[in-house]
This record gives sequence, C-alpha cells and structure tokens, in this order.
Amino acid sequence: MGQGPHKPEKIVVKLQQVDVLLSQGRPVAEAIRTIAATAFTYYRWRKEFGGKRSDQLKRLKDLAKENERLRKAASDLTLEKLILKEAVSGND
Repeated sequence: MGQGPHKPEKIVVKLQQVDVLLSQGRPVAEAIRTIAATAFTYYRWRKEFGGKRSDQLKRLKDLAKENERLRKAASDLTLEKLILKEAVSGND
C-alpha cells in the first residue's frame, strides 16, 4: 500500500468529517474542499478506508508489518538454501 503524506488514521478522521458535513446537507464538492483534498483523492480514500475504524486500521498496519517480516524471513531462508545447494554441488 503506497503511503502518501497522510496517515491512515488521519484519512479516516477526514472521511468522517466529510460524512458529517454531508449529513448537514452540504454539497459533496464543498465537503471535500473542507478536508483539503481533491475529489479523486476523496473517492480513492473512501474506497480504501471508507468502512474502517481507527482500531481496524491499527490491526491492518500490524498485519502488514508482520507480513513484511515473514516475507523477509522466507527470502532469507530461500537464499540460505540456495547457498547450501551450491556449496554441496561445488564439492562434487
């Protein structure tokens, strides 16, 4: 997930602000302007973070870190395996 200058927690807050403004009858364009985002950015954020709460985002972030750690461990083990194979075949 490419991270821009906004943290997911802040994005959720901004989306909630827009929801409040829309519920007050403000036009969508005006509500989006109040969070200093473009319409494209707003709809992209809404698609990605729309139904999430901040605790869900924290869990998602933790899972992404764990996934990254596991991928690194798997690649390290694969590299070690290749090195050992090469060492064994080199002794023949």
